[in-house]
Amino acid sequence: MTDAPVPFRDPRLPFAERVADLLGRLTLPERVAMLHQAAPAVERLGLAPFRTGQEALHGVAWMGKATVFPQAVGLGATWNDELVRRVGEAAGREARAMRAREPKVGLNVWSPTVNLLRHPLWGRNEEGYAEDPHLTAALATAYTRGLRGDHPVYWRTAPLLKHWLAHNHEWHRDTASTSVRLRVLHEYELPAFRGPVRAGTVIGVMPAYNLVNGRPNHLSPLLESELRTWTDRSLVVCSDAFAPGNIAGSQGYLPSHEEGLAAALRAGVDSFTDDGPLTLKRLNGALEAGLIDPGDVDRAVARLLDMRFLLGEFDPDLDPFAADAAFDTPEHRALALEAAEQAVVLLKNDGLLPLRPGTRVAVVGLLADEVKLDWYSGSLLRRTSPLAGLRERAGADSVTFAEGADLVRLRAAGGGWLRVPPAPEAPRAEAQAALDPALLSGRTDLPALTLTGEEAEATGLHLIDWGGGVLTLRAPDGRYLSAAGDGLVRASAEQPGGWVVQETFSLEPHGGGHLLRHLGTGNHVWVAADGLRVAAPPEEAGPEGEATAGAAGEPGAPQAGEVFFVETLERGAEAVARAAAEADVVVVVAGNDPHINGRETEDRRTLALPPQQERLWRAAHAANPRTALVLTSAYPYAVPEADATLPALLWTAHGGQAAGTALARVLFGDVSPGGRLPQTWYAGDGELPGMLDYDLIAARSTYLYYDGVPLYPFGHGLSYTAFDYTALDVRLDGEELTAEVTVANAGAVPGDEVVQLYARALRPSVPRPHRWLIGHRRIHLAPGEERRLSFTVPVGETFGFFDVGHGRWTLEPGPYEVQAGASSRDIRRTAAFALAGEPVPPRPVLRAGLAAASFDESEHIELTDLTPESGDAVTRAAGATSPATLRYLRCDFGQGVTGVRLRAARGEPGAARVELRLTGAEGTGSGITLTVPSTGDDYAYATISAPLTGLASGVGEVRLTLHGAVRVDRLEFDS
Repeated sequence: MTDAPVPFRDPRLPFAERVADLLGRLTLPERVAMLHQAAPAVERLGLAPFRTGQEALHGVAWMGKATVFPQAVGLGATWNDELVRRVGEAAGREARAMRAREPKVGLNVWSPTVNLLRHPLWGRNEEGYAEDPHLTAALATAYTRGLRGDHPVYWRTAPLLKHWLAHNHEWHRDTASTSVRLRVLHEYELPAFRGPVRAGTVIGVMPAYNLVNGRPNHLSPLLESELRTWTDRSLVVCSDAFAPGNIAGSQGYLPSHEEGLAAALRAGVDSFTDDGPLTLKRLNGALEAGLIDPGDVDRAVARLLDMRFLLGEFDPDLDPFAADAAFDTPEHRALALEAAEQAVVLLKNDGLLPLRPGTRVAVVGLLADEVKLDWYSGSLLRRTSPLAGLRERAGADSVTFAEGADLVRLRAAGGGWLRVPPAPEAPRAEAQAALDPALLSGRTDLPALTLTGEEAEATGLHLIDWGGGVLTLRAPDGRYLSAAGDGLVRASAEQPGGWVVQETFSLEPHGGGHLLRHLGTGNHVWVAADGLRVAAPPEEAGPEGEATAGAAGEPGAPQAGEVFFVETLERGAEAVARAAAEADVVVVVAGNDPHINGRETEDRRTLALPPQQERLWRAAHAANPRTALVLTSAYPYAVPEADATLPALLWTAHGGQAAGTALARVLFGDVSPGGRLPQTWYAGDGELPGMLDYDLIAARSTYLYYDGVPLYPFGHGLSYTAFDYTALDVRLDGEELTAEVTVANAGAVPGDEVVQLYARALRPSVPRPHRWLIGHRRIHLAPGEERRLSFTVPVGETFGFFDVGHGRWTLEPGPYEVQAGASSRDIRRTAAFALAGEPVPPRPVLRAGLAAASFDESEHIELTDLTPESGDAVTRAAGATSPATLRYLRCDFGQGVTGVRLRAARGEPGAARVELRLTGAEGTGSGITLTVPSTGDDYAYATISAPLTGLASGVGEVRLTLHGAVRVDRLEFDS
């Protein structure tokens, strides 16, 4: 008779019992060690090491070759939940297969990113799905459902959502605080996370680097008060890389690292991604100081162990995913092509497309023969550029190519011409075969650039200006100039890339010529005895993921730069014009390199195309009016002149390994384009709010509130066929509303339509969106085919809003409308109806007082932390030159207000003034100026009381005006 297994090894027991048993067998030091990202093995219990974190945003990343699908924003453009689910399933299957041969591949997957694409200049725009919370939540749920699998007990992978909360900027991302008012929090930010959590498809979240309302996200009280109330299952919170150290470091929020990590653990963070020895030292120090206790440790470790049980770590013989694991299968390759096809958005078409067989095509542009990867891509197993895809589709004899890069050479003022010495070809061939830029970038065994006195030996370099003064230089054999660890400049990189990009330069006018600055180090290129040189770059540090030592981006010691004269041998626009003139149709492929001018750590500066790319499409069109512009990019551009000039425009995110084949099939009509924009495309920078202005209601931003005319609206996308909408019907059934609409293909070719269902409040008492998305469905219809679609939504959650006066979600009675259409500005059918709801009563200010953060309208304010642990206060925005104002509407003053008590704090010396004005019914009102003395600390609140001589009665408004630095918590009133 065999002995029964210890409880934690017994698969017959519930996970909760097994977790409790295993937790009880671990010593306190062993439990503390499990709080770090890289939990060590516990050999005496047979526990293997475990690492949280595996990137898989659009396929498995950072672990070598993998199937590379379109970027997340491209998956968002498909508007296809089922397709995105299958992509998640493929990524999960590959993660399992890769782990079988490499244990370092993790199964706690840090994907997807559900931060909303509120601002199109966000450097990480490529990582999100959409600017709309409904669409983002639906696609995130689909992707994580695929990653998780549908087994009733075990999970294929354990997906974790990024980044909690309101993270939509890279500028000072670890120190900048974003003000998120209550309505924006509950109506916009939280729903994108809530959907996947409620669906049970995610293991937890990762807090963002930034602060929200003055408090680091890693200390967010919403982790407990919101996130963990949405589900009854255990949720894991993993820190972002190095973020725990920021609390007492760059943020200076708490005075010591021990206090910072202790506060994060108490707030709900379970796994710390930071330097391992330092993290454990700080956590043990926090225990010794009594800042945390073993119970705090146990709660976090129990959640981490529960995740490991879900992944089947302790039941290897019951693994349901062993047979399911697969890598680079024909199905995955076909899915990558299908996803890339569905991501293509036709922005404009005046009949130029689709192309006919036999058309002579000139493919031009800086991205025409590129397949660009981003920071969260895997290494390509195979690639098809637009040029290769069109040559395959149309025949090589029918397709010509001109990149459009300027051909230049550099002459040193001190004498000599820049020369790229020949390099051994074997290593480069190996890198090309692997399609892995990391094999060449940073190499030190290749010869450095030198100067030659012979003009004939000068090397012509292809110069690409990416905008904003950032350029790359490429040698004739395709290698990019790069600076390696020894500071020498070589032609050694297959593509720009790396956490610190070493392949970008800028030209700075100087002495009649230019200094050549290497942007990776910040230093100028200078001439040394052993070749061209920059100061050695610093030791690198990774972003999210396993912590590495060092700090990226700090420039080395400055050196005297060489003055260069740039001689242009050929303008790229001239080559483009020649190719365009000889073709029937021109396809200009423009866009961005995801490692340059907009990426993690770097927001974009403008929506405009770089000037060099503007020149290329203009040159192509001048030579051949039959020109189509394909924008291949991680974000929107403002191209109003191209829209007004060119007969056809398309957009696709970087589409992964099958991007070129997919584009060619769309251009030639093998596939009718069906992608739709997942965010608004504006006509210019002047239409955008400030980068840190998260109040989309007041800023009137995103399709929800934008009052202007967008270049292309949210949900926009054309087809090669036409679709009719008829018979939109709405019916109410208790707490649910069902809308049905008939959609028919009225054209001559099959195609996909994305049916979009919106809601609108016709007589709201507060500002509501112009319309908001409540349902979507991508369908394929043959010519003449029609389909009746049905959407069912919960009434209260779908049509309600957050009532700031009472701190609750509410459904207001009155008339509403459901709208069905092809975009947010292309509404085909509407159906009006009435909802009973519950009238919103006035604010009960006499009974409940007035929380300062519950304002209806504001100017020049920012929200800040009431205490380090919880709550929000209001203060004047940093740098504001005008007083801050706050309005609170529909306040019930009863028979009259006779006095007021203001709770406020001022840490600075001296006093601040707060003007209070109460305006009641029928002209009643009163006003007073309150003086807030220094309380000595921003968190030391004092109560200032004063009588009111004029009686404000009935229902009216409170207006606060803040002069100087003061934190306002709340008001209480006497009657």
